[in-house]
Amino acid sequence: MRVDQAVNIEDLHRMARRRLPKVAFDFIEGGLEDERGLDRNTAAFHKHHLLPRYLVDVSKRDQSATIFGKNFASPFGISPTGGAGLFRRGADLMLAEAAREANIPYIMSGSSNDSLEAAARVAPDNAWYQLYAARDPEICDDLIRRVADAGLGALVLTVDVPVHSKRERNIRNGFANIRGNWLRAALSLKPTLLAEAMTHPGWVFEYIRHGGTPALENWLPYAAPGATAEDTVKFNRSMVPAHAQTWRDLERYRRLFPRTLIVKGIMDPRDAVRAADIGCDGVIVSNHGGRQLDQAPASLDVLPAIKRAVGDRMTVMLDSGVRRGADILIAMCLGAQFCFFGRPTLYGAVAGGLPGVKKAIDIFRGEIDLVMGQIGCPSLNELGPDFLWSDDWPRNR
Repeated sequence: MRVDQAVNIEDLHRMARRRLPKVAFDFIEGGLEDERGLDRNTAAFHKHHLLPRYLVDVSKRDQSATIFGKNFASPFGISPTGGAGLFRRGADLMLAEAAREANIPYIMSGSSNDSLEAAARVAPDNAWYQLYAARDPEICDDLIRRVADAGLGALVLTVDVPVHSKRERNIRNGFANIRGNWLRAALSLKPTLLAEAMTHPGWVFEYIRHGGTPALENWLPYAAPGATAEDTVKFNRSMVPAHAQTWRDLERYRRLFPRTLIVKGIMDPRDAVRAADIGCDGVIVSNHGGRQLDQAPASLDVLPAIKRAVGDRMTVMLDSGVRRGADILIAMCLGAQFCFFGRPTLYGAVAGGLPGVKKAIDIFRGEIDLVMGQIGCPSLNELGPDFLWSDDWPRNR
């Protein structure tokens, strides 16, 4: 199957799985520990059912959405996905280009392989940047300066990685060898990696042709002079996460960054209120795609409480578990003003490069349009709890 023949995100998922060695694909796909968080994110959407209203004029349907004073063509954007360039060279900028063409936001990962300045050149009106705070505050402050100087639309502080998680798939299959030098590890007669090399020659050839592990371009200025790509990855890991980061740091970031400041990873309504008190412009409710705390609730389950807590004081968005256009509409019924997803567009990039990313975006757009027509909702502004079925019949009067 070619990417242009994909019917849904699952098709792109299967194509990406076939292209990548298992050790690489597991990094994208996996959660941590028992991976219950992954299942919880999916199950949270499945608990809800959209209640259609008929005899409504849906001949014209508008899925545009405005946040932070900017109108986007659809109510979703691309979440940060770290190390994307390892899975498809140039993937970070492919994601940026696709976002620009589709007029949706793209959050460049703090662990991207391309630089934030390059993303600003490719998508000046659509690229945002994810900040993983560094243990060295001077590095952190300089990254914020660079984001402002590059003119990126938003700084997205990710707060849900206070410590590294126990991603057991990666531990078992030796993902660290990929982040170091996968080819050298394979040639050291590691049977599993040798088998992966033999059965995925396309990816291996690309890995060799581009010189092995790609650097983390945003971190090169802070590493030692002459640092290799491997050195940069190691340096980044020595600096992130910033275990001692507190609300005082967020206050400092607010003073330093003059544009839209968003906090990603908030799960407790009290934290959302505190972020609003500091003057943050938005919050992305997220459990990091089920990759940080396996016993955390699904993002969708805590969304209504966070929306109630902050009201209209800040923009409330959702990330984690979105795989269908209907998922986005369900989240908006529960209070989200915008949604983000990371794996679907990364599947597209891995499966088919830029055309694959565009296909993933088109699939979501098409599904949103169809479901809006099916439920009798010509405009996203009309979405709310009344479009969700409840077993409490009087609520559905």
